[in-house]
Amino acid sequence: MEKYINSYVIVTAFLILGILFPIAVLWLGKQLRPHKPNAAKETTYESGNDPVGDSQIRFNVRYYLYALMFVVFDVETVFLYPWAVAYKQMGLFALVEMVIFAGLLCIGLVYAWRKKVFKWNSI
Repeated sequence: MEKYINSYVIVTAFLILGILFPIAVLWLGKQLRPHKPNAAKETTYESGNDPVGDSQIRFNVRYYLYALMFVVFDVETVFLYPWAVAYKQMGLFALVEMVIFAGLLCIGLVYAWRKKVFKWNSI
């Protein structure tokens, strides 16, 4: 039982450190950097050129759908890699679990395909 409590203490310490360290670094950076705003610094920068047109433009929603599909399948590989490395220790139960996981992702892929998410219409 003490072994498990020690593991939770380590995980909790890393979780607290993972939250507090970025906050502390950002706060320290804000305290140390110079803060002298002026009109030239607050203008829009566009590769050294004067900005032309409105900065608020609409993007095709398909860009976001492709990005979302990429993230879903990228996360899948993050879950598949540790499973593949430790497969021999986990046995048949882990195999069934991973087949279910991959099957759900394939169902999502087929659903997106049937909804024509991957079909790109030119304007």
